[in-house]
Amino acid sequence: MYYVYMLRCRGNVYYTGITTDVVRRVRQHASGKGAKFTRSYPPEAIAAVWRCGDKTAAARAEYAIKKHLTHRQKERLAAAPDELAAMLPQLTDIAAVALQGIPSALELTEAERTK
Repeated sequence: MYYVYMLRCRGNVYYTGITTDVVRRVRQHASGKGAKFTRSYPPEAIAAVWRCGDKTAAARAEYAIKKHLTHRQKERLAAAPDELAAMLPQLTDIAAVALQGIPSALELTEAERTK
């Protein structure tokens, strides 16, 4: 199972990526071992998560979010993750995931964020 996730990072910017394990990947970003972008703009919160049918669907969704949505649209999407299909109707085989049970980057220990 693949997931597309969107992080709200320092400076109120958004980072979007794909993974098979959201918690592990967010911890990597928070510890500075994730993407180069999140080393410069550390994550402050998980904004949204979507479950995808396979890696191809996840990669298409990630690309569409990064390339076709403005910052303002990403803010709206973070507030209402279920609206992804309305914003990007070409995406199929994707569903919003409730954030309950997924720890926020803010819940990570300070040691994890400063490694």
